[in-house]
Amino acid sequence: MKRVFTGLLLFCAVLSAQETEAPHDLTGWKWANFIILVLGLAYLTRKYLPPVFRSRSEEIQKGIREAQEMKRDAEARAAEMERKLAALGEEIESFLAQARSEMEQEGARIAENTRRQLDKMQKQTELEIETAGKVAQRELRAYAAKLALELAEARIRIMLDPKTDAALVEEFVRDLEASRN
Repeated sequence: MKRVFTGLLLFCAVLSAQETEAPHDLTGWKWANFIILVLGLAYLTRKYLPPVFRSRSEEIQKGIREAQEMKRDAEARAAEMERKLAALGEEIESFLAQARSEMEQEGARIAENTRRQLDKMQKQTELEIETAGKVAQRELRAYAAKLALELAEARIRIMLDPKTDAALVEEFVRDLEASRN
C-alpha cells in the first residue's frame, strides 16, 4: 500500500511540474483526480470485497456440501427403497406360497373332516336302516302272528260247533287228569 501512495505522490509531483509549464491546462489534474479515484476504489475494493467474497464463497461451499450431503442421503434412501421394493416382491411371493400351502392344508383338513363326517353319517344311516328293518320285522311278525291268530280263530269258529266244543273240552279235562296222576 505504501508503494501505491508513493507512486501517487510521485505522479502528483509530475503533474505539478507540468502545470507550471502550462498553467491553464487542467487536463493533468483531471487525470490525477481520475487516478486518485481509481486508486481509492481499488483500495476500498481490496480492503472490503475479499471478506465479502470469502464469506460468499464459504456460503456457496457450505451450500455445495449440504447439497452433496442431501444428494447422498437421497441416493441412500432411494437405494433403501429399491432394496425394500425388491424384498417386497420376494415377501409377496413368500406370502403367496405360504397362503397356498395353508390353503392346501386347510383343504386337506376339510376333506378329511368331510370324509369322517360322511363315514359317520353312513354308519349312522346303516344302523338306522338296520334298526328300522328289525323294527319292521318285529312289527311284521307281530302283524303276521295277529293275522294267524285271527285266521285260526276264524277257522276254529267255523269248525267248532257246540258238539265239537264239548268233545274238545272233555278231551282236555281227561288229559289234565291223566297228567295229574
